[in-house]
Amino acid sequence: QVKLVESGGGLVQAGGSLRISCSASGFISNINAMGWYRQAPGKQRELVAGITSGGSTNYADSVKGRFTISRDNAKHTVYLQMNSLKPEDTAVYYCSANSGLRDYWGRGTSVTVSS
Repeated sequence: QVKLVESGGGLVQAGGSLRISCSASGFISNINAMGWYRQAPGKQRELVAGITSGGSTNYADSVKGRFTISRDNAKHTVYLQMNSLKPEDTAVYYCSANSGLRDYWGRGTSVTVSS
């Protein structure tokens, strides 16, 4: 099994920055893509950003130019640098990893952006 643990969430004012991280442990040798999803109150979970082991990235339109996903393969950790935060970014952010056979999820870290 793969365990994903997110950290770094918190309360930040609009326009501020925050970096959240996700560390993977367990059976991780075959993980390729990792990413961040978020679920805002009353909303469905949505993809925020994804990254492959080779470094290819993709972002939701709502965060392009503001968020940056990165990955440290040696540390089995993925990061999300969030800049110019908006109140609408408020959500629980979940880390995800894919082994090619199944998806794994962390428990989430809460990000609240105040105006």
